[in-house]
Amino acid sequence: MANNLLKGKKGVIFGALDEQSIAWKVAERCHEEGAQIVLTNAPVAMRFGKINELAEKIGAPVIPADATKNEDLEALFSQAQEHFGGGIDFVLHSIGMSLNVRKKKEYTDLNHEWMKTTFDISAISFHRIMQTLWKLDAMNEWGSIAALSYIAAQRVFPDYSEMAESKALLESFARSFGYHWGTRKKVRVNTISQSPTMTTAGSGVKGFMDFFNYADKMSPLGNATAEDCANYCVFLFSDLSRMITMQNLFHDGGFSSMGINPALMGDQSEG
Repeated sequence: MANNLLKGKKGVIFGALDEQSIAWKVAERCHEEGAQIVLTNAPVAMRFGKINELAEKIGAPVIPADATKNEDLEALFSQAQEHFGGGIDFVLHSIGMSLNVRKKKEYTDLNHEWMKTTFDISAISFHRIMQTLWKLDAMNEWGSIAALSYIAAQRVFPDYSEMAESKALLESFARSFGYHWGTRKKVRVNTISQSPTMTTAGSGVKGFMDFFNYADKMSPLGNATAEDCANYCVFLFSDLSRMITMQNLFHDGGFSSMGINPALMGDQSEG
């Protein structure tokens, strides 16, 4: 149900790959709520994704950009402002990739050059995005910047590998740059720590279905879906969240507050 929560707002969304992507769902919901969108992804991702189908559906241009390259980001945000005829109100960072995970390297035997690439793609890109927006003065006052994170930034999930450190770095960037954005233009910066979600990227993690099901049983409300996350992003991009910034916001059905759930223990009454 649309309520025009983003009527008149303009946003750039990174990372929509296919219908399973959280960024895809966010773009659809933001469009439904009245926002104008610019879609972007790395050229290599666009070759095997379906971003052009989404672009046609919501009437959004697609501007390719490698988020690890400053020149690509400068071109992206300059072209986005030209398209919008002004500044940007919200940005979603939904970017993450680990070669170590893809190659099934054990955490105790990681390729450190690949690790650097993981950090660059999954976390440092968030700082690059915010720094480029800063230098171009591309954000409107009271804008909103958000990135997708995961609870592995705080707790051990062995098969998540060095993506856990990437998310911890991502969250730190949100706090540190959030201070500067807040004092300069009242722009808020937050991360969303989302439940395990059935996405193309997430399902590539070893043992994904096991911890998806575990989290679903542990959480009083069950796992938050991609559609749920899209609704939460709409809230964060809307004027209803104007005083929320520099936060890591758990969106996980209560998983992050649980110690144990009897549903996972079985019947302990015997014996």
